[in-house]
Amino acid sequence: MNHSHIYHAGNFADVLKHAVLTRIVTYLKKKDKAFRVVDTHAGAGMYDLSSAEAQKTGEWQFGIQRLFEAELPRDVAHLLEPYLSVVRDLNPNGWIERYPGSPKVARGLFRKQDRLSAIELHPADADKLKQLFGGDYQTRVTALDGWLALGAHLPPKERRGLVLVDPPFEKEGEYDRLVDGLARACGRWQSGTYCLWYPIKAGAPISDFHKKLKAVGVAPVVCAELHVCGEDETTGLSGSGVVVVNPPYGLEDELKTLLPALEECLGRTKRSTHRIIWIAREE
Repeated sequence: MNHSHIYHAGNFADVLKHAVLTRIVTYLKKKDKAFRVVDTHAGAGMYDLSSAEAQKTGEWQFGIQRLFEAELPRDVAHLLEPYLSVVRDLNPNGWIERYPGSPKVARGLFRKQDRLSAIELHPADADKLKQLFGGDYQTRVTALDGWLALGAHLPPKERRGLVLVDPPFEKEGEYDRLVDGLARACGRWQSGTYCLWYPIKAGAPISDFHKKLKAVGVAPVVCAELHVCGEDETTGLSGSGVVVVNPPYGLEDELKTLLPALEECLGRTKRSTHRIIWIAREE
């Protein structure tokens, strides 16, 4: 996968990830107490979909644009409203020109007491993040390897919140790094909610990845996957998944409502599908 997320911004994988992210943030807001979102691979934070890079792949046209234009059932629209409201606020003309990265999505839903730690190693993207959140006292941007942040930035002083781990999957071994990073992070902050994104394509070690997650020994852990086509029907991503550790109460029911609707909206072939997998349940 190309490092620069602009090629993939707003695609079906972003839609799944950000739909789940906003449901978790919405749940955290039910209590008055402050929370923190730690985004370990924050990217540039905002993406211009009219740019040459985004136009080259056009992936957003089969992701956020489809969702934006869809006639959604009322219960689905209700669950997606926090997410789509952030996108709408950035596109007041009524058509999609800009797409928010994960830190911007989360920040768009905060109250005055909530905080964001946006962490990015790539110098150009870290600079863009600093410009995007310049003067925002609720957001701290740090130029750092996100894998190191799973130790250095945990636990947050608020003791409530979400850690989003969304690596670019440029290198071999990223699935194992997710497992090792989760184990290290939970050793420092076991009660936190963790959201781990991963790609699905031909040859990806998904079953092995799930087994290794289970072997970490933390619970509960639930996984949501959206497959837009068969693995042999594309040379790119056929699907993506989101692992949630310590999922909010009710998230499974919300996923049961959201995933069929996302599959219907974003599926590309008759072999599109979705699934919810419990990696580990609480005893």
